[in-house]
Formats: sequence, C-alpha cells, structure tokens
Amino acid sequence: MRNEIDQIAPYLSVIVPFYNEVESIEKLWQTLFVSLEKLEKPYEVIFVDDGSRDGTRDIMRNLANEYKQLRIILFRANFGQSAAMAAGFEAARGEIVVAMDGDLQNDPDDVGRIVAKLEEGYDVVSGWRKDRQDKVISRKIPSKIANYIICSLTDVKLHDTGCSLKAFRGELLHRIALYGEFHRFIPALLRMEGARITEMPVKHHARLFGVSKYNISRTFRVIMDLTTIRMLMKHLHNPLSFFALFSVLTGVCGWITAFIGAQQLFSGSPHVDTLNISIIMTMLLWSASFMFIALGLVGKLIVSSGERRSFSLDYEKYGH
Repeated sequence: MRNEIDQIAPYLSVIVPFYNEVESIEKLWQTLFVSLEKLEKPYEVIFVDDGSRDGTRDIMRNLANEYKQLRIILFRANFGQSAAMAAGFEAARGEIVVAMDGDLQNDPDDVGRIVAKLEEGYDVVSGWRKDRQDKVISRKIPSKIANYIICSLTDVKLHDTGCSLKAFRGELLHRIALYGEFHRFIPALLRMEGARITEMPVKHHARLFGVSKYNISRTFRVIMDLTTIRMLMKHLHNPLSFFALFSVLTGVCGWITAFIGAQQLFSGSPHVDTLNISIIMTMLLWSASFMFIALGLVGKLIVSSGERRSFSLDYEKYGH
C-alpha cells in the first residue's frame, strides 16, 4: 500500500523551519515520520533551513538522501521565520498544509489530529498550547499580553496566536504574502480571504535542546506588522476611503494657507515672506490632496480587478 501511496500527489504537506537546531532535527524527523506513516495518506515533509551555522543543514541533506518523502530548502543566510514559512508554503504541493516548529516543543502526533479537525470543514485550524511548558515571566505572561492585543486588533479570536502548529487549506495559502513577522498573523490574513477558522488544544513540550529564538528585540517588528495587518483588514477592500481622509485633510489645510495668503495679498502692507510661504504651502497641500485621491482611485481599481479575477477563478473551479 505504501508504494501505491507514494506514486500519488501528496495530500498533506508538513512545513518545518529550522534555525540552529542540530540537536533536535534528527529526533524530530524520526517521530514525525512514524506519526505521518500511521495516517496512510500521501504526504511530503519540507524542512527549511534558515541559514543555520551549526550543522543543521548537513543533517537535512543526509535525511533527504535517505527518505524520499523529505524535501529540503536551504537559505544562504538567516531571513527569519516568515521567509522560511513562505518558502515552504510556495513549495508545498499538498491539499492540506501543516506548519510546525522544529524545536521538539510541538508534538508530531498532533499533526494527524489537527488535519482531522480541518477535514470537518474548516480552512484554518490553529493549535492551542493549553498546558504550555515555558517559563512564566519571560514567555507565558508576554505571550498572553501579545495574544490579547493581536486578537483585539485583528478580530480573530484565538486563545494562542503564537502557536506554530497550524493546518491550512493549501489553495488559500497561495493568496497571501508573508514578510516581516507576518507568520504570527496568518489566520488574520486568511480571515480577509473568507477563511473559516477554529482552534484545538495541542500538546506542548519543554525545550530540550538549544535556546529560544524569540527575544525582546522582535517586539518592535511585531508591533509594526500588527499595525500593517490592522490597516489591511480595515481598508484592503476600500482603499479609496483611507486615502480620501488624507486628501480631505491636506485639502482643508491648503484652503487655510490660501486664506492666509489672500489676507496678506489684499492687506494694505503685505508681508512678502508670509505671502510667498502661503502660496508655496497652498500649492504643495493641494498637490498632495490630489495625489492622495489619485492613489485611492488606483488602489480601488487594483482591488476591484483582483476581486473580479478571484471570483472568476472560483467560478471556473466550482461552476457547472
């Protein structure tokens, strides 16, 4: 039966990014391989090395040469987890795509459970580390605060937005782009595509090897990306309203400077410097107002074109 399954296109793709996890990678593969074989479904595993310098990529090569179910992607430098996941998603061929961490804290046995939950009719299933095995002060408390902020701003209600163990419909992943720290906000990005999202409790193990790659230096990037996500969710489908606000503000300021200039012009003794500055500022502000409304119209045309194309693709796939 195994030979027949291997000849079929993979139903499941498992993406695992690594960065300096030389002690964990082989142990993870052994447990993951056993868990996936039990599913008796065609699968592939894609290991992505994010520029490791500790021998992780050498072990990857050896495993890929031994197991045909394993594919590897090797980055020349460290580009971050979002870039690693994006590369894995792009290479994935499965109808269902599962992402997980490579530090042995996610349990490979949960892959089958989370896939089964997705098959109930969901588009995204996010893991919930209900019994999280991490330090309280340095990891759990900051995570709870971040989770509250992320859920409040994205309107995606999850207990644990930071859990890497998630399952997705493969076709939806090709509609989004990941950069910065966007891997944290994949459910929010897919929510904008109309995805049905749920979560389920998963196991979580204490870190056995290496050190955590998360630190306070990433907080600023996360905040900036969260701001971007919020703006996208609010204005993605109607960018004209966003740019129109700035157009009105700059236009009103232009009228104010024009009024000041007119006062100087028709006064008995105009102040030349004030008059010149008023004229220049009026022209700049009115030009900015025009540019903002033009950007809004262009954005609206792009969004409308994309929505028509998306509808056309869905109709071709599901129509009669």
